[in-house]
Amino acid sequence: MQTPESALELLLKHALPVSRTETVALEKALGRVLSEDIVSPMPVPPFDRSPLDGYALCSADIATASREHPVHLRVIGEADAGCTEHFTLTRGEALRIMTGAPVPACCDCVIRQEDTDEGMEQVEIYVSVASGMNVVRAGEDVTQGAVLLRKGTRLGSAALGVLASIGSTAVPVYDRPHVVLLCTGDELVQPGEELVYGKIYDSSRTNLTARLRELGCHVILCPSVPDDPEYAAAAIRANLPEADLVLTTGGVSVGKKDIMHQVLPLLGAERLFWKVAMKPGSPLLCGLVEKKLMICLSGNPFAALAGFELFAKPVLQILAGCTEPVNRRMKAVLRGSFRKGSPQRRMIRGTVWAGEVSPTPGMQTNGALSAMIGCNCLIDIPAGTGPLEEGSMVEVVIL
Repeated sequence: MQTPESALELLLKHALPVSRTETVALEKALGRVLSEDIVSPMPVPPFDRSPLDGYALCSADIATASREHPVHLRVIGEADAGCTEHFTLTRGEALRIMTGAPVPACCDCVIRQEDTDEGMEQVEIYVSVASGMNVVRAGEDVTQGAVLLRKGTRLGSAALGVLASIGSTAVPVYDRPHVVLLCTGDELVQPGEELVYGKIYDSSRTNLTARLRELGCHVILCPSVPDDPEYAAAAIRANLPEADLVLTTGGVSVGKKDIMHQVLPLLGAERLFWKVAMKPGSPLLCGLVEKKLMICLSGNPFAALAGFELFAKPVLQILAGCTEPVNRRMKAVLRGSFRKGSPQRRMIRGTVWAGEVSPTPGMQTNGALSAMIGCNCLIDIPAGTGPLEEGSMVEVVIL
């Protein structure tokens, strides 16, 4: 039996980034992962600009300015944001300037309008400022030729905004990981079908499909199959050429209907391990089929989701080419209590906010999916821990 840490280490050892790449339009790149470094072709901002409304001028002209002895300068014009005119000033002159407008090369500072009489033809200035004051220099944010974003960066809204600031319209990214998803079980029927006695609706299929798409994966969805190893193996085999990862639910425990132990040899797969020392999701079965990882999760809805978050999600991060860390952990103060002891390592659903975490309302059993509503973390309880009282310090895995 593997610890969660050793199981993940073994999986990541066999996870290789997808080599396929493509170029996508900037507006379609949210959540995608860069396949190349992005080097800025220009400085940002592209010119010296004013960060405020005021007057651009030469600092030497106002070196003696004060309220008692104001300096008077002739105003030669006005520059607004977007102005394309090139102004030339001589000593004793100032340019009325607005936030975002270019600062002429002959000016070395901007005086804010609050320190003037806001004159239009002649301005009275009441303070002195140093050279370079209130001027945002060209390239102050990004220098030309600088590596703006590194290969392996997942593109969020801020990164897309930065790319837009250098005029990018498209970016090179890795292809999305292709994940074959198969849910097994004689008891499963799909939403919309008649629910007869003894059957249940297949929630894991919808839940995991949605989660995979949230993570930017391309999902190859197999029809759910009964507890028959030949059916399951055939469904996987048919989709294996397109797959980067095979993900299944159900059939991984010790009963006569736990078929995945037979499916792996039918596919010619190498078994990596079976069982992880944690609850829920202990009967995790993982292997390699044609050098592709196969992660077989529990059939219980929450156990499947916990196993997915702790083991499949980090693998998908590697497959996507992303170099950013996943499954960030933090310490938090428990609000509320958890009355069960944990003879073995246990993951329970929680909501963490501002350094405090509360178990989510509802049952924490393996089959209870409703307690995932509002859940943004798993509370990681070490083996041998007794009931948790309010105020306890716990470790959480951020989802």
